Amino acid sequence: MNRLHWLDYGVFILYFLIVSGYGYWIYHKKKFKQTDTKDFFLAEGSLTWWAIGASLIASNISAEHFIGMAGSGFAIGLAISSYEWMSSATLILVAVFFIPIYLKNKIYTMPQFLSQRYNDTVATIMAVFWLLLYVFVNLTSILYLGSLAVSSISGIPFMYCMIGLALFAIFITLGGMKVIGYTDIVQVVVLVLGGLIVTYLALDMVSKQFGGNGIFSGLSILRTQADDHFHMIFSKGHKYYYELPGFAILAGGMWINNLNYWGCNQYIVQRALGADLPTARSGILFAAFLKLLIPIIVVIPGIAMYVLHQQGAFASEMVNAAGEVKPDQAYPTLMNLLPIGLKGISFAALTAAIVASLAGKCNSIATIFSLDIYKKYLKKTSSETETVRIGRWSIWVAFAIALLVTPQLRQLEQAYQFIQEYSNYLTPGAFALFFLGFFWKRTTSAAAVAAAAVSIPLAIAFKYIPDTPIPFLNRTGWSFLILVAMMVIISLMDPKSKHNPKGLALEPEMFKVDMRFLIWSLLIGGVLVGLYTVFW
Repeated sequence: MNRLHWLDYGVFILYFLIVSGYGYWIYHKKKFKQTDTKDFFLAEGSLTWWAIGASLIASNISAEHFIGMAGSGFAIGLAISSYEWMSSATLILVAVFFIPIYLKNKIYTMPQFLSQRYNDTVATIMAVFWLLLYVFVNLTSILYLGSLAVSSISGIPFMYCMIGLALFAIFITLGGMKVIGYTDIVQVVVLVLGGLIVTYLALDMVSKQFGGNGIFSGLSILRTQADDHFHMIFSKGHKYYYELPGFAILAGGMWINNLNYWGCNQYIVQRALGADLPTARSGILFAAFLKLLIPIIVVIPGIAMYVLHQQGAFASEMVNAAGEVKPDQAYPTLMNLLPIGLKGISFAALTAAIVASLAGKCNSIATIFSLDIYKKYLKKTSSETETVRIGRWSIWVAFAIALLVTPQLRQLEQAYQFIQEYSNYLTPGAFALFFLGFFWKRTTSAAAVAAAAVSIPLAIAFKYIPDTPIPFLNRTGWSFLILVAMMVIISLMDPKSKHNPKGLALEPEMFKVDMRFLIWSLLIGGVLVGLYTVFW
């Protein structure tokens, strides 16, 4: 039944009131400086480790996970979980090696780092690229998948869902990073609870379909009925090798993808830039632990729907008007089967994920535009108050653009793969700039400008020139290596690079961690080794 009962609406309204009320309280009662750029964009010094960790996850997990990744679980299987599980390992590396560099150099935005390390040309090129990516790929895809899911579950027209989600996100975003960070705590609790409810329903349905008893029986049945959906590493020739190219998941382009996303991405790193090092590291480690759980609440339901669909269930719900199977319909179809009340909780969880991600993304758009474009080029004398006001206006503009572009994405089959592929046009170049900028003093500004200019054309060439399609993660890895080699050669050709004044001074003490961090990191690493061993 594609509509909500009044009790479901009641649960959702309660969630809305809690999030809005809590955000309003944070905004007015936590000594929030409404015109201070550091406080508005970074919530400097006010986010606890658990708020940072929760905000990282809430901003990362959105409709592309609940809908897109569940759809990939339906089509591909557990292997899509590599994006989540490899992120856990990546977050640990970011906490150890990247965050100390940002905090020591008082970095507030990623273009600011590029400006300090290289020059304004590099920073501006990348700032424009990031803004285009955030608005035209990330913001629109989140809004599209979110609206699709909300419409499928509630029966509310797609266009109204788009506008409603956008307005809810704007309300949260206009309060600044402090409001986003603390409301994300509520969002994470709701999305995990709602996600677990859907997983329970999916496994219970599978168990009953095959005469089992309970969710663990359902999980065992999934392994039996869909064994091909429980392998993490695909061999060449596999149907989905292009999306997940074998060993490159563990030792190739996946690392470039994740290190760039978690360590060089304004949208993510911004959550930790306003904290001290121990707090930032603890928050990131908390996020790494939560990342291990995400496949349970998004991928497993997708696999369950695949098994049920193979048995003849949901024949009409899982196809489009042309009779083609639409994997991204798996999660909305499953949510529509929830009992009254529980459906409202899961609906609130989905909305929480969408709104938190939209808010976080737009805060980063506002931060980059106001600090790295407006204040640097359009009005250098802009006051703190005016800069924050411009940031707020840029939020409205970004959503206006997204609302115009979003309806054009309706032709997608697996939106999660769309996001990953087109985001990776920028990934190799961006990470090459940061990686060498961090760890090789001789990297010159000329090398950085060349890499920034060549990055996207190189990625496009890798996609369209070869006769045989190259998996995009492999393209990411090869592009990164070529760009690094190019930057090294250009830098070595400049004799002044031996004494590059913009090279970072790194000290071994910066990267030391305490015993608690080390123990939890080893525990997470052990879990990952176990998962890949069992599901290889």
